Amino acid sequence: MLDFTLETFSLSYFLASFLLPPILLLITAGIGAALLWRKPYSWPARLLLAASLGGMLVLSLPAVAFALFRPLEVPPLDPAQAKQAQAIVIVAGGRARGAIEWGGETVNGFTLTRLRYGAHMARTTGLPVLLTGGLGNRRRAPEAVLMQRALQGEFGITPRWVETASHTTAENAQFSADLLRAAGVTRVLLVTHAFHMPRAAAQFEHAGLTVIPAATGYQGLREFIWLQLVPSPDALRLSHVALREWLALTRDRLLSWLGS
Repeated sequence: MLDFTLETFSLSYFLASFLLPPILLLITAGIGAALLWRKPYSWPARLLLAASLGGMLVLSLPAVAFALFRPLEVPPLDPAQAKQAQAIVIVAGGRARGAIEWGGETVNGFTLTRLRYGAHMARTTGLPVLLTGGLGNRRRAPEAVLMQRALQGEFGITPRWVETASHTTAENAQFSADLLRAAGVTRVLLVTHAFHMPRAAAQFEHAGLTVIPAATGYQGLREFIWLQLVPSPDALRLSHVALREWLALTRDRLLSWLGS
């Protein structure tokens, strides 16, 4: 859930962008180039420039991007486990701006993937649905409201709960748990991307819910083909997404360890 307006700007998101490729590698490449301009025969400068550009190339390989996702992704849902849940929780994954054909904004690809699988699970199980996602303001609707429009209009499913105040995964969990406990719900099917599931499930369990992971949007489990060794801009983007999740997961585990 990312919204780059003055009211909801995330400093942590901004800073993390400079700690991760491709921006980090562009910065180090710039430093290497500047050092090389001052000292054309400097081996440290050459090494820094070569490592930065080489790292960019490696991360733009689909095979590398998928490998970064693989350890994060949990196994697919066992249909037998779904019967143990009392509700389905679908976590927002972002919005698409400039969607003129949809009135200005709608859910992005990440959120739509989660909604599609959540709708499938709702039809399969008959369980009620909770949507969670905030970052609304005076000019734009919270992500959960955009999700509600898509879920009802495109999938014919009406959610029972719409949580619109959360800004982070931890708040998704806490605010959703508050709504669900008031309705006597403690066991949920949690729908989010497979790479996001370890961190999301930990937050929802910390909030007091029993989580049955219902992951979707797998990236790391696909079969290898030689074309995955051809660099692409989309693979570089996926590598960035995977590394950002690794960074967030490390942060959460460190904070949990410090708080224990």
